Amino acid sequence: MLKVYALIMVMAILGGVGYAAKYYYDTTQATIATLRENNAKLEGAVETAEASIATLQNDMAKIAELNKGLQNDLKKAEEYGDNLRNKLRNMDLVGDALRDAQDLEGRMNGATAKIWRDMERDTGGDGDKPLPSWLQPGASGARDKSSDESGEDNGTASSETEADNTN
Repeated sequence: MLKVYALIMVMAILGGVGYAAKYYYDTTQATIATLRENNAKLEGAVETAEASIATLQNDMAKIAELNKGLQNDLKKAEEYGDNLRNKLRNMDLVGDALRDAQDLEGRMNGATAKIWRDMERDTGGDGDKPLPSWLQPGASGARDKSSDESGEDNGTASSETEADNTN
């Protein structure tokens, strides 16, 4: 009888070892499958990240190029501002106003109209509106001096607000 018990005990041990081996195999295969799925997801994430990095590098190159253009434009604008400051420093506006106020006013109004036309062109407008009647050469009560010889006005819609200052 002892042999039967020993045989049953050996069979139970072998069965337990076999079951443990099968359980280990099944859990290992499930873990491997999960790791494969995670690896595939990570590869997709890496590809997306690499594409994003490439796009960012291209965008940064474009931004650097645009920034360089803006810096050049800023430099030109600063030079233009310095030029205007030098011109104003060299002008005797008080003396001109005392000598011939209407002539100075006409020149200032013409220059202002020219600046408005230029601003309209720079912001996408056509810049070809006619001069207001009070700036037209030869108009009654008009200042007949204009710094803009083209006879165009592109942005001063102030002809209604201009008053004739005859006393």
